[in-house]
Amino acid sequence: MRIGIGGILHESNTFCVLHTPLEAFQIEKGEQLLKTWTKAHHEVSGFIEGASKYGYEVYPTIMAQAVPSGRVTAEAFESLCGQIVELLADGKPLDGVLLALHGAMVSEKFADADGEIVRRLREALGISFPLVVTLDYHANVSEQIVKESTALVIYKTYPHVDQRERGLQAAEILVNTIGGKSKPTQSLSKPPMLLNIVHQNTTLDPMRIIMAMARDMEGNPSFLAVNVAGGYQFSDVFQMGPSVLVVTDNDPDLAQREARKLSDKLWNLRSQMKFDLPTANEAVRKAKNSEQKPVVLVDLGDNIGGGSAGDGTSILGELLLQNVEGWLVVLADPEAVQACIRAGINATVNLQVGGKKDNMHGEPINIHGRLKCLHDGRYEETQPRHGGKRFHDQGLTAVVEVGGTQFDVPSYLVLTSNREPPFSLNQLLSLGIQPQRQRILVVKAAIAHKAAYEPVTGLSIQVDTPGLTSVNPRRFQYQNIRRPMWMLET
Repeated sequence: MRIGIGGILHESNTFCVLHTPLEAFQIEKGEQLLKTWTKAHHEVSGFIEGASKYGYEVYPTIMAQAVPSGRVTAEAFESLCGQIVELLADGKPLDGVLLALHGAMVSEKFADADGEIVRRLREALGISFPLVVTLDYHANVSEQIVKESTALVIYKTYPHVDQRERGLQAAEILVNTIGGKSKPTQSLSKPPMLLNIVHQNTTLDPMRIIMAMARDMEGNPSFLAVNVAGGYQFSDVFQMGPSVLVVTDNDPDLAQREARKLSDKLWNLRSQMKFDLPTANEAVRKAKNSEQKPVVLVDLGDNIGGGSAGDGTSILGELLLQNVEGWLVVLADPEAVQACIRAGINATVNLQVGGKKDNMHGEPINIHGRLKCLHDGRYEETQPRHGGKRFHDQGLTAVVEVGGTQFDVPSYLVLTSNREPPFSLNQLLSLGIQPQRQRILVVKAAIAHKAAYEPVTGLSIQVDTPGLTSVNPRRFQYQNIRRPMWMLET
């Protein structure tokens, strides 16, 4: 049995004016794909592990992913999609394909870019060819991708720590389909609501309740997969919003009935999804007076993992204004990094940092301090963490010890050349920073950072900051989503 594997992953924030070109994607092909992903905690790693567990030969095609940002350019989409179709054609004969997609990719031409990829693969491989697809928990699942796939498998955790497990689940479904042991039938139900990202944590209610139900259902052999996606609210597309997708073994009526039942349950829990978050001023004041250390301030409006700039200054400005000591902030600012390189280690630097990508994330701020260190920005994460990556590269990185702080509670500004989501503590440990010793840690995230940061967190405060990933959906002008949609009309 010979199985093609690959993936194209991007989470596209359609409110971002900067589009995502081909060079923004990290791409591995063939043997390099196997080398990079075999020991990681990604669904593609599960595809690879499935070869030894279920007895098939792996044919690696292409694995491409980019940090969330604006729409994928038409050129990039055509190149990546064309490559995977061509590589699968070169790999024939194949018995099936395992494909990793995000589910919230939007290109300049296709609002449902993931669905278009699967449509093209279906066209190239044949109507009955076994094609099992994994999707991110933040997928905006479309009718098209359901129609064109043999089966869909979606992450069950946020932070995403079950990706490899989902890859293995997809492999099992594919192998049983090829062998005639299963005949997947699937049904999609989408409640008319926006499930705000602040309520998508699967370790807390209400999503903990929903995911427990999904796992219980999967204990019944009639169900091959019971999927719940929280959706991605920063894509203005028709399919935006949460989804329930049930895959049964040759029982379409059961799939439809149970998908609707679980979807209704999610809808009925919406009263638990209200929120009232502090401003940056209020959050910094609370953190400053807290006896629980460190305090993690979550910069929701500049959530890099959601496609934001990574250089927002709302919280940094308040930390300076309120004379707080012992904080740590990471900003993506390649210009400031180059200024630090020119100055040299131990030099006193005066920098203007942040607020340079657009006018949505605050103004640039003047910083005075000592350049503590320079680093190549590369580090490794060996534990299951959100995103499943093992090797990371945040580009040339500078650490500035900001002036005016005491020796035993230094304040650090970490400047990176690339936008890097805070999914691993090794981002800081590799720079010689012990995060548990800081009084305040600022993370540009929403929920995904928790898998790494919870062990060192004394108190966590989500902050209602402005930006491309603001958690207040009324700050955005939606033109293409389904209406009515709860949380926008109510």
